[in-house]
Amino acid sequence: MGTAEPSVAEYIAECARVLEKTGLKYKVLPSSTSSIEGPWSEVMNAIHACHAAVHAKGAPRIATDIRIGTRVDREIPLGTGNESKVKRVEDILNSPAA
Repeated sequence: MGTAEPSVAEYIAECARVLEKTGLKYKVLPSSTSSIEGPWSEVMNAIHACHAAVHAKGAPRIATDIRIGTRVDREIPLGTGNESKVKRVEDILNSPAA
């Protein structure tokens, strides 16, 4: 992000405010990363809205790296994809070793 300050926390917080309004499931993670879950078009619109809000806050340049995972072999309730992956690993760790 092109800013005069070394910290981008204010900008990340602004994006989190935008994401909160979308109703999508999201999580702010370390290193200026976030995870967003939801329908493709809603997630893309949320990313666009975050960029617009951060530019409006004064950042002249923003770079976003996006990793997208889709699945068509089974139905996954919206907003539970990442949560179920983490739970599966936790269940394995909490079970007796085979």
